[in-house]
Amino acid sequence: MLHTKITSPLAITMWDFSWLERRWPGAGYEDWDLVLDELKDRGYDAVRIDPYPHLGALDPQREWELLPVWNQQSWGSPALNRVRIQPALNQFLEKCGERKIRVGLSSWFRQDRADSRMLIKTPQDLGHVWKQTLDSIAHAGLLDTLLYVDLCNEFPLPFWAPFFSPQTDQKEKAVLNSAEGRRWMEDSIAVVRAGYPELDYCFSFISEFEKEQDVSFLDFLELHIFMTMWSDFDQQVGYHYEFDTSKGYENMVKKAEPLYRSDPEKWKKALSLGIELAAEWSRSARKPLMTTECWGVINYKDWPLLNWDWVKELCEYGVRQASATGRWVAMATSSFCGPQFVGMWRDGDWHRRLTDVIHHGPVRAGAEE
Repeated sequence: MLHTKITSPLAITMWDFSWLERRWPGAGYEDWDLVLDELKDRGYDAVRIDPYPHLGALDPQREWELLPVWNQQSWGSPALNRVRIQPALNQFLEKCGERKIRVGLSSWFRQDRADSRMLIKTPQDLGHVWKQTLDSIAHAGLLDTLLYVDLCNEFPLPFWAPFFSPQTDQKEKAVLNSAEGRRWMEDSIAVVRAGYPELDYCFSFISEFEKEQDVSFLDFLELHIFMTMWSDFDQQVGYHYEFDTSKGYENMVKKAEPLYRSDPEKWKKALSLGIELAAEWSRSARKPLMTTECWGVINYKDWPLLNWDWVKELCEYGVRQASATGRWVAMATSSFCGPQFVGMWRDGDWHRRLTDVIHHGPVRAGAEE
């Protein structure tokens, strides 16, 4: 059960590694004061960011050279970039604290030139790099800005957790519901919990919503839910998660909105399936839910002939459906609530309407129904 008392649901958004990497002119995060004020104005209570724990544990003041994950997505940097973890992390947390914006910490374990993330060999190693990150935050007196710690984004996908199963090809599926997966999660959390028992801990998931899994060592479930996970929408569109070619987005231009408009109830029904499966797991495990990545397509961006209206329509449906279950103590309005997604970000009324829905939703998490 959560150590943090949440009496009404929080509106949270994912600023991932973009908060630090996307600071070149026009990238969206050059002025943290400006974008945090805008975030607050839209009704958001919390933000999820990557503090780069594996790099900060090695040298938080060093300038790290990062390799791009992709050049087609608007999260993070599309090309070689350099970042320095501290004092930037504590400066950002301080600005969040001034605005009463809570911060969830997570990590995508960004790849540097030396691929330092592969120095993580054991669950204890994973726990220790996180503890060092928390030590640096606590030393600055900023621990009370934190909402939770997610030790690995979408564990155990090889793309974000290559240290867990280095022999697994990126396209293969690492098994979450396994003894080894459970050992990594439970043992790494034990390390940080011993140092900071007052915080809440999780691993975020994007697959295998199996309520038989043992999640007793997690304080809550952080589940990423998209309509495309529960349908063949991407296959019909011809979008195959191309990271380094625009072909997928060209297919989206031709097919995505027309396909959705041809039968919106069908695609909303697919999203409802994912939401209800998550709610069932929450009830069974007696764990509250948080969701920071959601609700329609997984990837989208400002692009010629791509319209945001249908994406916002589907995301609004997801927010209202999830809110009505009473299982969520924090949720996002979409995965695209950041200043780099101009078409989504500039519609302040849409954000305020949905954050209002989130704030007024029921909270029944933690009790079986």
